[in-house]
Amino acid sequence: MIVLALDTAGVDCAAAVYDSGRNTMLGEASDMIGKGHAEHLIGIVDRALEQADMTLSDIDRIAVTIGPGSFTGIRVGVAAARGFALSLNVPAVGVTTLEVMASAQREKTPHRAVLAAMDAKRDEIYLQSFSSDGSPLDAPRALSVAHAQAFAESFDGEITGSATPLLKADAGSDHSNSFPISIVARLGAAASPDAGKPKPLYLRGPDAKPQAGYAIARRV
Repeated sequence: MIVLALDTAGVDCAAAVYDSGRNTMLGEASDMIGKGHAEHLIGIVDRALEQADMTLSDIDRIAVTIGPGSFTGIRVGVAAARGFALSLNVPAVGVTTLEVMASAQREKTPHRAVLAAMDAKRDEIYLQSFSSDGSPLDAPRALSVAHAQAFAESFDGEITGSATPLLKADAGSDHSNSFPISIVARLGAAASPDAGKPKPLYLRGPDAKPQAGYAIARRV
C-alpha cells in the first residue's frame, strides 16, 4: 500500500510517500514555515511525489495529522486530505499529534510507556498516555497544569513534548513538539479506515468568537 502522509498541525508543512509493504519511505519533503500552510502544502506534496517518482494516481491511502495543534493548520491539512481522498477514490485516515509524539519517543526508549504532553498555554496542557506497545491508555484531553502535574507524578514511563519541563523538574528546557512525517505515514498505514473521514481534534474552542452584540439583524 502506498500512503501519502500530510502534516500541517505545527510549524512544519510536510508530506511523505510511504510503501507499507516494504516498510520504506519513498519520498519526503518538509519546510518549517510557521504559518501559511495552505499556500505551501501542494508544493510540498509535489516535492515528495517527485522524490518518490510517483504521481497522485499511485496513492492508495491518505494520512493526515488531525491535532491537537495549530487551529488553522489542522483545518488546512484535513481539508486537503479529504479532497485528495475524494478525487482519488481512496480512504483517508487521521493520526493525532499526541500518538505521533509518543511513537517517536518509543523509538528512543523502547518497552516504556509514554506520556505525550503539549504546552497549550493559558495554564493548560494537552496530554495522552500510551502503553509500551503504543496502545492508548486514555483519551486526548486538556488539563490544568496542576491536574496534569498530579497525573504525571503517578505515571510510570517517559514524558515527551513541550510540556515536559512543566511536568518533570529535571527535564531541562529543550523540549519542542515534533511530528515526524515518517511516523505519521507509518501510523496512517496501520490505522483503520473504518473510523470514518478524518476530522480536526480540537481540545478547546477557537480564540476568535463572533461578537453577537454587534450582529446586524437579518431581514427576510
